Amino acid sequence: MATDLQGAKKTLEAARAYLLSLQEQEGYWKGELETNVTMDAEDLFVRSFLGILTSEETAESAAWIRSQQRSDGTWANFYNGPADLSTSLEAYVALRMAGDSSEEPHMAKAAAYIRDAGGLERTRVFTRLWMALFGLWPWEELPALPPEMIFLPSWFPLNIYDFACWARQTIVALTVVASHRPVRPLAFGIEELRSGLPPVPRKPVWTVDGAFQLLDRALHRWERLARRPSVKATVRRLALEKAERWIIDRQEDDGCWGGIQPPWVYSLMALQLQGYDLAHPIMRKGIAGLEGFTIREDGLRRFEACQSPVWDTALSVVALADSGDDLADEPLARAVRWLTGEEVKVKGDWAVRRPELEPGGWAFEFANDNYPDLDDTAEIILAFRKAGVRPTGEQAAPPGYEESAAALMRARRWVEGMVSADGGWGAFDADNTRELCRRLPFCDFGAVIDPPSADVTAHVVEMLARELSLDDGSDPFGRTRTAELLAGGLRWLSDAQEKDGSWFGRWGTNYVYGTGAVVPALVEAGVPTDDPRITRAVRWLEEHQNEDGGFGEDLLSYVERDWAGRGASTASQTAWALLALVAAGRADSEAARRAVAWLGETQRRDGGWDEPWFTGTGFPGDFYINYHLYRLVFPVSALGRYVAALESGASR
Repeated sequence: MATDLQGAKKTLEAARAYLLSLQEQEGYWKGELETNVTMDAEDLFVRSFLGILTSEETAESAAWIRSQQRSDGTWANFYNGPADLSTSLEAYVALRMAGDSSEEPHMAKAAAYIRDAGGLERTRVFTRLWMALFGLWPWEELPALPPEMIFLPSWFPLNIYDFACWARQTIVALTVVASHRPVRPLAFGIEELRSGLPPVPRKPVWTVDGAFQLLDRALHRWERLARRPSVKATVRRLALEKAERWIIDRQEDDGCWGGIQPPWVYSLMALQLQGYDLAHPIMRKGIAGLEGFTIREDGLRRFEACQSPVWDTALSVVALADSGDDLADEPLARAVRWLTGEEVKVKGDWAVRRPELEPGGWAFEFANDNYPDLDDTAEIILAFRKAGVRPTGEQAAPPGYEESAAALMRARRWVEGMVSADGGWGAFDADNTRELCRRLPFCDFGAVIDPPSADVTAHVVEMLARELSLDDGSDPFGRTRTAELLAGGLRWLSDAQEKDGSWFGRWGTNYVYGTGAVVPALVEAGVPTDDPRITRAVRWLEEHQNEDGGFGEDLLSYVERDWAGRGASTASQTAWALLALVAAGRADSEAARRAVAWLGETQRRDGGWDEPWFTGTGFPGDFYINYHLYRLVFPVSALGRYVAALESGASR
């Protein structure tokens, strides 16, 4: 064991030094958030639509898209994943815009795959909507998106607040775009991408899907009526004006909408169609902000769908604290000060469901005050505590941390107030669980609601348990209320455990992530390590450890349950499993030792790890993320806790 411990310390020391070297002078960390080429194709699409696309941008983005094409001519949604029809079609059209001929070998291969996979006719709604903008698909054959839905009150089924925040922002902007039905023709057609397949047969009207298809037909009739001059001048005009105001009110300081690509690009198009020229301050700010999400390297240009500096910084603080860094170290202090300055102090859309709740907490991005999230906020509270921040009332906060302590208390109050009725926590909203939203014809891509999830609930439970353990009797919240919420969260997690002992991971891949989040939370909350919930989870992890000692799980597990816990070993997923094993008192187990050995054997000379596999999740089954910092922060945390457990003898 001494050899194992010394090896772990050496691996940890190198990883910690590398992590510290990546901190920005202002105090934050930011790793690249890598997704797929639809972001780059759609960046060209929106710039072409707005009339701002340059030849240099086109050439650089096209070079990146070509670099991501596989030998069979296709593009995937994640590293080593299956070919994706819609992604491949969007990439193909972007390359046609860049001047690639349909006769070139790489284009002919792509077109052949697209036709064989169902062609333009079988792409997702959002892809066909982009094609409609350029006259390559008829607007009439898209699901209806009437802007009048902005009038529905928040209690009415299928109002905009029934949708998750990311979907809500996108849908409102799209209703404006769809009402105008713009067409900006390109210099080429894409007949070579059609399969000739007939429309998908309608479902029987007595089924839920059939009923919604019937509703869609009725909405199409309303669309035809709404374009009549008398209606267009009254109801439609009022709806568009209200939607326009809604969009403008949600633009962030850096020009974005929601800190993510979809509502950002659709909002820019919607406002242009509403008469905002490119010189308008709102448009100027929105377009300029796109540059901050653009990465240029070696003549290649790619676009980040989102950025995660707040999340990355919180995880880095936790990792460094777990690694045994002196809590007085300047890097941690700078990070805490930076995070404190990023606190959200205004009410956002979440207040529709919780109007009496005061604001607090943090968002994921540099700027996204309308949409703070529970995951970031819980993790930052944990990070602040690990960095030594103590709210006034317990003990005096360390010098310079007074505002951080106040922010912590506001954040905790906000998190406690955002619990859903079932005792769990979603990412952005409370009680965002209207399942009917999933059945609408235009909702064929990605999650559109934000119900409680095991990983977010686990992070909140871990935070609340830590807060209760640190209470010296002066807790202004009252132990009873917090204890009740903690008990409710534990019940939720118990009910959510899979039959095999794992937990589903909503925001990370997948059952390894969920299990790696829940087990430490249960133990922090006082669940004994010999409790069946924990022993079953440990057994599941041990059964899914790879022969090389690492852990991995392919993103296919979101669509094929047989892939749960199966995949190439990665540093981030090995660390998640190790975090669970250490929390469960298994630091000196064979499984833990093999995981630590794998991390040591695969570590790069600079202290980091290579990880081309995507282990982050945007929309299960549809959109995935490679967080470039995950491969470092989680191993630092896991190794730090492993070393501490062995040195203290807190393992068995």
